[in-house]
Amino acid sequence: MLKILFLIFFISVNMAYSDVHSFRKVFPFDYKVEGLDNGLTIIFVPMQNNGIVSYYSVVRTGSRDEYEPGHSGFAHFFEHCMFRGTKKHPGGEFDSLVTLMGASANAYTSDDLTCYHLTFAKEDLEQVIELESDRFQNLFYQEREFQTESGAVLGEFMKSKTSPWFLIEETMLNTAFDLHTYKHTTMGFEADIRSMPTMYDYSRSFFNRYYRPENVVILIVGDVNAEKILPLIKKYYGDWKKGYEQPKIEQEPEQKAERNAKVIYSGKNLPILAVAYKSPAYSPINKVDVAAGLIGDILFGQNSEIYKKLYLNEQLVQRMDYDFGQNRDPGLWSVYCEINDEKNNDYVLNEIDHAIDNFKISSINEEELDKLKKRLMYSFLMSLETSEHVAGALARVVSITGGINCVDQYYNTMLSLTPKDFKEAALKYFNKSRRTVVTLRGSN
Repeated sequence: MLKILFLIFFISVNMAYSDVHSFRKVFPFDYKVEGLDNGLTIIFVPMQNNGIVSYYSVVRTGSRDEYEPGHSGFAHFFEHCMFRGTKKHPGGEFDSLVTLMGASANAYTSDDLTCYHLTFAKEDLEQVIELESDRFQNLFYQEREFQTESGAVLGEFMKSKTSPWFLIEETMLNTAFDLHTYKHTTMGFEADIRSMPTMYDYSRSFFNRYYRPENVVILIVGDVNAEKILPLIKKYYGDWKKGYEQPKIEQEPEQKAERNAKVIYSGKNLPILAVAYKSPAYSPINKVDVAAGLIGDILFGQNSEIYKKLYLNEQLVQRMDYDFGQNRDPGLWSVYCEINDEKNNDYVLNEIDHAIDNFKISSINEEELDKLKKRLMYSFLMSLETSEHVAGALARVVSITGGINCVDQYYNTMLSLTPKDFKEAALKYFNKSRRTVVTLRGSN
C-alpha cells in the first residue's frame, strides 16, 4: 500500500515540481494530535498493518538537559532504571508481562531525547498503556538498586572507551563546545559517572523534574483508532501531575577560530581524522539551513567525488562517513575518515577543504539537485513501511519540536531549494573558523 502512496505522491511532485509556492502534504499518513489537561501530548498515526501497534514514549530530555556541573549521565541512567519497575509491577514482573504479550520492548538515549518503545498486537494495547503509565508516574527503586544500576552504567561506559570511535567523539565534543551541554557525550563525563552511586537523592530530583507530562509525547502508530484509545489514555495518565522544570542551558558563544585536538588510542587502530563544523539548530523552514544539512550527502556520500577519489581510486581511506544530523540547539556536522597511513592525514584534510571550497564556487547544478530531491524523497517514504519504522522516524523530530508538522515543512522546504541556497549555505557554515579537527592515532 505504501508503495502505491509513494507512486501517487511522486507523480504529483513531478507534475508540480516547479511550483515552489504550493505547500504539499508529504507525510503519507493521516494523524491526529490530542492533549490532556496535564500537558501530555498524544499523536495517533493509523496504518493498515494487520493488528500491530508501536507505542513510543518520547521524553524530551537527553544529555542536553544535564546542565548542572558534576551531574552528567542521568538521562542515560534512567534509560536503564525505568526497567526497574514500580511497586505494582516490579522489574521482573514487567519483563514477564512484556514477554507473555510477545512484545518487543527497548529504549535509547540521545543528546535531545530518551525514548521508550514497544511493538505488540493491538489486543494488548490497554495493558501496555497501563504498564507504561505506571512506570512513568510511579518508578520505584531504592538506594541499593540505584547503586547497582549506576555501577552497570559505569561498566557500559568503560566498555565504550575501548572503541576508538567513542574516544574521538568524546574528544570532539569536549573540544568543540565550551559552555553548552553538548560538550559531553550521551553517557556523560567519566568523573560524573564514577561519582553517580553517591547521588541517589539527585537521581530522584532529576526524574521528578523531567519525567512529567508536559515533557513527554506519546506516539501510537499502527492499527489504532484514536477515538477508542483516548479514553484509555485519560484513564491511566490523567492523574499524572505537572511539574516539568526547564533546564538552564547556557548558550554556546560563537566560535571564531579553528580548534584542534589529538587522541592517543591504547589499542591498535588505523588513524582517524574527524572534522566538525558548528551547525545551526533545527529549522525546517529555513532554506539555507536545510540546504546546509544536505551538503554532507552531496560532498561526502558514497556518490561524491572525494569518496571516489580517496576510497576507490587512491585507496587512502578505509572508511569515510558523515553525520549531518539535526539538533534542538546548535550542534555539529561531522566528517570522519579512517586513513591507511598517518602521513596522509594532511592530504585527506586538504581534500576535504578542496571539496568544500569548490562547492562554494560551483554549488550544485539543477539536474543534480533534482536527482537529490527525488532520491531523498524516495528514501524517506520507503523507510515508512511498518509502524515501528514510522514511529522511529518521528521520534527525533518530536523530541526537537514537540510535534510532527515539521515533517511536511522540512520536505516542502527541501523541494523548494535552488543551487543558490546551497552556495549561500556553504559560505555561511563551512569555514575553518567554525570547525574543530581531531586526530586519533593507535599504538601500532
